[in-house]
Amino acid sequence: MGAVPAALAAGMAVGGTGAAAEPPAYQPKFFTAEEWAFLRAAVDRLIPPDAEGPGAVEAGVPEFIDRQMDTPYAQGALWYMQGPFYEAPPELGYQMKFTPRDIYRLGIAAADRWVHDNKSGKRFAELDAATQDDLLSRMEGKKIEFPDVPANLFFGMLLENTKEGYFSDPIHGGNKDMGGWKMIGFPGARADFMDWVDQYGKPYPIGPVGISGARG
Repeated sequence: MGAVPAALAAGMAVGGTGAAAEPPAYQPKFFTAEEWAFLRAAVDRLIPPDAEGPGAVEAGVPEFIDRQMDTPYAQGALWYMQGPFYEAPPELGYQMKFTPRDIYRLGIAAADRWVHDNKSGKRFAELDAATQDDLLSRMEGKKIEFPDVPANLFFGMLLENTKEGYFSDPIHGGNKDMGGWKMIGFPGARADFMDWVDQYGKPYPIGPVGISGARG
């Protein structure tokens, strides 16, 4: 019997089943290990898994956000970023000097520092779920202050990007297996679903399709 071709041998699982090996875990490009631990823990509390659908971590939201940090959006290239910078009413839009990359870096550091100083030297990712929820609620409600960036600004960006990653096209790294779309019955990038537009209250019976052509 001849030698097993290298490509076939590489894909064979132990036991000779021929099953493909699991892909390696995603390695963040922007976030440090400590920041990555915070991000995974935080988005898991913003969209936890339940009977309705996958949680944010399972859906690949951390990967989506990490990829997003390498885009013009995250570097502030799409914003007017010249001074002067003022505190302004929300209806006037974003007025600060920080890019999204800055907000994540400063916000995560400040959150972990607050936890370290107030929770016996721990980090956010090491807290139990109820305590994590409490801190996130404080950030959202302006009941906690960070020294470098407003806590509610950081929370708002984290929540918005989490929702974007959960419901984005999978080509961007989030919405793994189109779990977010399946949960709400969204057809994705299907060319034709007009027959179902006005059938209110009825679930869409055909799985979603991504931009790449992948089917859920």
